[in-house]
Amino acid sequence: MTSARQPQRPAGRGRAPVRQLPLKLALFVLLCALPVYGSASLWVRQGMMIPALALTGMSLLAFVLYRRDKRQAGIGGQRTPENVLHTLELLGGWPGALLAQQVFRHKTRKVSFQVVFWLIVAVHQALWVDWLFLGKRLWQMVPAQVHSLITSAQSAGVLAVC
Repeated sequence: MTSARQPQRPAGRGRAPVRQLPLKLALFVLLCALPVYGSASLWVRQGMMIPALALTGMSLLAFVLYRRDKRQAGIGGQRTPENVLHTLELLGGWPGALLAQQVFRHKTRKVSFQVVFWLIVAVHQALWVDWLFLGKRLWQMVPAQVHSLITSAQSAGVLAVC
């Protein structure tokens, strides 16, 4: 007798727990420390709420879109374009995206996607280190370089302005 192949579990039901949870939680907390501290500091000290609102709002939106994209992938529906996901990450939603990647196990194996994602995280970390500890030297270059960076990213197909 041959055994029949077991059907795959439906997405969202009986999902296995996140692998290496303590390590991943520690990494998540560590990566979020600078943006949370920085945005809270800006809010409390200068009344500037935009960074905190962007971090929270874009993270929630990214989490929801990752969930939607994972479900659509499972049923063969219309997917969320990767450049939309990356745009949300770039606008401050990378913490929600990182959480969604682990919770839904989505976009974790595609190397090209992960390279862009981790570059976005690195840019955010560098800008927060600069803002909080290095006298905003990098931020002084941002206005002059933003246009060429966006143009380069668009021509490479990495970024689309929504």
